[in-house]
Amino acid sequence: MQTILRTVEMAPEGHWDELRGGVSTKPGESTDSIFGAVLQSTQVTPHWAEFLSHLGPEGLEGLPVRHETMVRQVRDNGMTYNVYANADQPQRPWSLDLWPLIVSSQEWQDIQTGLLQRMRLLEGIMSDVYGMQSLLKQGALPYALVQGHPGYLHAMQGHAPVGGRHLNLAAFDLVKGPDGCWWLLSQRTQAPSGLGYLLENRQIISNQFSSAFESMHVHGLAESYRSFVNALKLRTRAGMQAHIALLTPGPYNETYFEQAYLARYLGLSLVQGSDLLVRDEKLYLKTLEGLKPVHGLLKRVDDDWLDPLELRAESSLGVPGLLQAVRAGNVLVANTPGSGFLESNALLGFLPQLSRTLLHEELLLPAIPSWWCGEPAALHDVLPRIQDCVIKPTYPYSPDRKSFEPVMGRKLDWRGFDEWRAKIQHDPEAHTVQGFLPLSHTPTFFSLKSMPSRQVILRVFVLANENGGWQVLPGGLARLGTQDGIASMQQGGSSADVWVVSNSAPNPAKPVTNESVFVASPQRHRLVTSRAAENLFWMGRYSERTENTLRLSRLALESLNSEAQHSPQLIEWLNRLCVNHGLVAPGVPQAQQSRRVFERSLIAGFWDMQHTTGVGYNLRAIKLAAASVRERLSPEHWTLIEQTENAFFQPSSQDAPVASSIWAQQLLARTSQLMAALTGAQTDRMTRDDGWRLLSIGRHIERLDFLAHALECAVESKCLQSQAGFDAVLALFDSTISFHAQYQQSRTLGALLELLLTHTDNPRALGWIAKTLRGRLARMGHLANGATEIMAQQIPVLSEIELLTLVPDGLSPSPALIELLMTCRQTARSVSDQLNGLFFSHSGELQQSVVA
Repeated sequence: MQTILRTVEMAPEGHWDELRGGVSTKPGESTDSIFGAVLQSTQVTPHWAEFLSHLGPEGLEGLPVRHETMVRQVRDNGMTYNVYANADQPQRPWSLDLWPLIVSSQEWQDIQTGLLQRMRLLEGIMSDVYGMQSLLKQGALPYALVQGHPGYLHAMQGHAPVGGRHLNLAAFDLVKGPDGCWWLLSQRTQAPSGLGYLLENRQIISNQFSSAFESMHVHGLAESYRSFVNALKLRTRAGMQAHIALLTPGPYNETYFEQAYLARYLGLSLVQGSDLLVRDEKLYLKTLEGLKPVHGLLKRVDDDWLDPLELRAESSLGVPGLLQAVRAGNVLVANTPGSGFLESNALLGFLPQLSRTLLHEELLLPAIPSWWCGEPAALHDVLPRIQDCVIKPTYPYSPDRKSFEPVMGRKLDWRGFDEWRAKIQHDPEAHTVQGFLPLSHTPTFFSLKSMPSRQVILRVFVLANENGGWQVLPGGLARLGTQDGIASMQQGGSSADVWVVSNSAPNPAKPVTNESVFVASPQRHRLVTSRAAENLFWMGRYSERTENTLRLSRLALESLNSEAQHSPQLIEWLNRLCVNHGLVAPGVPQAQQSRRVFERSLIAGFWDMQHTTGVGYNLRAIKLAAASVRERLSPEHWTLIEQTENAFFQPSSQDAPVASSIWAQQLLARTSQLMAALTGAQTDRMTRDDGWRLLSIGRHIERLDFLAHALECAVESKCLQSQAGFDAVLALFDSTISFHAQYQQSRTLGALLELLLTHTDNPRALGWIAKTLRGRLARMGHLANGATEIMAQQIPVLSEIELLTLVPDGLSPSPALIELLMTCRQTARSVSDQLNGLFFSHSGELQQSVVA
């Protein structure tokens, strides 16, 4: 125990120390501190002592291994938190600390009671503001903080909430002061984030300290999430049969990982605004099977972007007509649009009196003192002492009003003090001043020699429950500051799991109620949205395109650096394929004219995203398509996509600094191995629903088009007449071993066409591809009145082709062969266009899906 005390630094003077259970003071200070418990450097709280006792025989020495395992699991699970993420920037891993934040049973009881009371108060305020507006008329709430706030929606005035509640969830940010008590810092009601991240944090950290987790009777989370989803369903008109979806801004949002993870965990459809439409005041999801009703939305989109018809007209994130569907009572939105004004820090100062008015109760959980400068008395009171406070904006940023980041008064010099005082006096309503509270510190882990303490903010969630009320999720998301103080996750902050310990073993899980009993149904299957279908289709096409360009690039580099370079027909064939598929930049001399220039251009094109469509371009396209359907992919599948892209774009330091041909071939070989694993994940690790069939169809359309074109060019360039060209065609079709096993050294055109054109057992043969493509299309015949069955009939039956009509003498091709190969290509492209018109063209704007 003394070792941990010596290693973990103490909290700064005047801050509560979570490990030691007291406020840090100067050496020799009297124990009659105004803050309460004074820190003794030799003490550890009972809960931390119990936690440390379960570290096992390796004790602290085992922490680095646990830390490495945790970091690896975060990476393998694909946990990210990005700022303005885009396809050209690397994903930023989620920051998680090894130590949990431990909350005692008594502390949690106080938090739970206080937050449930505050939730009732916020619901009462919402009901009044959008109802009789007595609080505004009586002056208990200033009009400027409600109707002057951009979060107040006039369009929702006078309309009762669906399910009888405006608020179905809320997040409360708490901090512990030097007195050892928890204080409310802020509250979030529009689209609070963290519910997914805290779940992942819990799974990772509880695995690292499984013995302590079990012995300390840490409260579980799963029951609260289950109850929350059931509560949302019960508050809709459809009851337990309701279809609930999670509305996301899309894969570019910084918290998209947790949105996809949460939707998968809760069993909700992850949808974007373009996936939905309103018809007859009802909300529908656009799927491959047509329009499917949506009864509830758990939204992660701020209110003002929800409906471009009534709110921000430029929004592409919302659904036209959504507010009218909400007003009609046909769709539950959690939370009801219009709760944004509750998030203003200025409101905190009015809540004690509002509690007395609405609840006839004193607030049990205190909030950090806040003064809205729009009140003359508050302005006069707080203006002289803003250097001891925090200056915060009253209103968030909006098209009509600018905002600013919070300013610490103690960091202002005299000039800054005067400038901010002038700003406040110029526009007092826009400024709120909040008291400064030294935040508690909790231990963090960097290494055995570095365990600094960091400031912590605890985010706690209050969720709807099945009984019509609310529950406090027994845990939370702890946000840790940097060495310079509290920082948001965008600015380098970290997170920690939150353990709420119990004095006794947790109660057994409640039995499932009759209302939520599963009823088996042969019709039950996963819905595939039009947007998801399109992205899966193009994910398949780009996956196949990547493998094709990998194989072509490797073949070209090998041929240009071997005896095959002396075969002009082979070099002409390779040049034609590389140019037609965009592997070299326009204007590069042909390979026949300058092999080395062509080779250098081919290698440079690996990573040239502007002028070529080579391997790098297609790898990025796979990731972009996959990101839009991430909720359908396993963590291993997504990680493999990221690993493949990273390995290609970020060669390790020991690789040759100059991109030589040998080095480039080695890179292509490693990438091919990763792509083989990715193909396996797509083939055997995904549910074979209509979405998967479209992915497979995309792959086979791409393969049919590419290989038919390659064979056509080989015939036209007379590449097959040389041994090097013959072998190269077999290599591009990945059929060298099969050919030698079946035909030994019989290098005739008839034998090659039998294996590569009409064969139905070789997955690289056009006959097998066409047969499989027909089967996939026919299997989707239950959609669109059997339109895909008609498409299947358009695919030529290559296995029935008489080879003698294509190669009459067994050696020389006839014009019919070229015509047949051109037909294969045209049919593949025609089917692609028909699928686009049938399923994809109505899926939304171009930038919200992946297209060629």
